[in-house]
Amino acid sequence: MMNHLAHAYLSFRQPELITGNLIADFVKGRKNMAAYTEGIQQGIRIHRAIDNFTDQHPVTGRAKQFFRPSCGLYSGVFTDLVYDHFLAIDPERFTNDSLYSFARYVYSEINQRADQLPPAFLQMFEHMQAYNWLYNYHTTEGISKSIRGVARRARYLETDGNIVFAVFMEHYAALKECYQDFFPELQTYVEELLQTENR
Repeated sequence: MMNHLAHAYLSFRQPELITGNLIADFVKGRKNMAAYTEGIQQGIRIHRAIDNFTDQHPVTGRAKQFFRPSCGLYSGVFTDLVYDHFLAIDPERFTNDSLYSFARYVYSEINQRADQLPPAFLQMFEHMQAYNWLYNYHTTEGISKSIRGVARRARYLETDGNIVFAVFMEHYAALKECYQDFFPELQTYVEELLQTENR
């Protein structure tokens, strides 16, 4: 899924959790997962739990409705992306400075483990770091670039990224409300999951 900032944030500054949470989409099968430390494996499990919780949540269903006419099956991908924008500007979670330093911290932790990580992830991560995705999600220009980039790479999407961005801007207030209704529930869910796993 595309909500990289949410996955990193919901790792609660635990380096191995952050690593697993960010590489999870690039690790297929139990055998490949077993190559990682227990902490990274836990991050991969948490990532998958976050994705399932997000996909099945009625508020995410509400947010997807805005994108569905133009994006079809990709509506979930763009919903994930805009959740990251609203997380980045959430004053209860970040200031501009703390978002910037959090992004640097995440890149630094990933770089320290780069030699253990999947090459396909590292290819994507190179772009993430070079263009500072995690920080730039907070601006509409940054999210516009992310939306257009995803639209360009989406094999079965026939809609131009500028149209998807226009949908986002048109429904900005309603999508922000979806984020506000959803994210605290997601955070509580992940915190409880980690407490259960760590007992």
